[in-house]
Amino acid sequence: MKDSPVAHSELNTDLSVRTVRGPAVLGWMAVICSTLFAGFWGFWGAIENFHEGWYSTSLLQNLGLMLIQYLSPMLLFVALALASLRWPRTGGGAHILVGALLPTLLMRTTVAVTVIGVPLGLLGLLYWFGRPTPVRRAQWIVAGVPLLIAVGFAIGPAVRVAGRVDDGIRSARAIEGNGVMLVWAPEGPGWPATTHGYTWEDARDICAHLTEDGTGISDVPQNLWRLPTVDEAVRSMVRHGTNAGGSWDAATHHAAYTVTPDKETPLWDPHSPIIYWWTATTPTESTAYRAVYNGGVQLVHKKSRMGDWAFRAVKDMR
Repeated sequence: MKDSPVAHSELNTDLSVRTVRGPAVLGWMAVICSTLFAGFWGFWGAIENFHEGWYSTSLLQNLGLMLIQYLSPMLLFVALALASLRWPRTGGGAHILVGALLPTLLMRTTVAVTVIGVPLGLLGLLYWFGRPTPVRRAQWIVAGVPLLIAVGFAIGPAVRVAGRVDDGIRSARAIEGNGVMLVWAPEGPGWPATTHGYTWEDARDICAHLTEDGTGISDVPQNLWRLPTVDEAVRSMVRHGTNAGGSWDAATHHAAYTVTPDKETPLWDPHSPIIYWWTATTPTESTAYRAVYNGGVQLVHKKSRMGDWAFRAVKDMR
């Protein structure tokens, strides 16, 4: 019995649909994944930019740092996705190449391989074989959604940073309130404006060698200045020139505030990249607490160091 022309036609149509549908599914999987990855990095970039960045007095420098350091992962995923939608094989290959080169040659960390290299490699394969349709819709989604996420999560922090108080005074400050009365060191060796990183021992020793006015370092210990305790740091935090009402619970290792503090004078320098300070409180021989400008307290290893991490010496009022 011969197959009818109708049966052959239906079979051909079904195969044709499957042939088109397979690449389309793979293509839209690639678009969705690219949008998710780019959206995550847009969220992260927006939050981190206004947490540790945006400290320069120059708008151009702030924008440049935001684009290069904080939003570049989002922009990378978006750019590669748009290239892949226009030239699938070229863009797919670019995903794989960038995913191999970035972690191995530039970042050289396991985290980079996990969060950047592997996703880019898998996306490259999806774009290589995938063909999402309509392409224009895919382009709008992969570029527009991450941008909306970045902008949406940046609005609140941007408003907060724009409202920071800076009286311009970087000299020694006598700050009294919330049961704490301390003199905080002036900008200089006891309050670095920039740093390549200080360990806890570095910070402690510098404080011990500070001269009486806090502007120089003596050859022998003076023991006039010291690091603040974590309790003193928490209770001294401010917001808009007013004490933030901080309290430190040593039992739960938790800081609580009436108002969330910010990176403002008289305690912090809003235009310094420093966002962490060492404290004198050391629960163990190898760890110490560090204070964050927004009121956070973190337990870290004493030998840790970072470029946005320093200290500010204190001494008791006389």
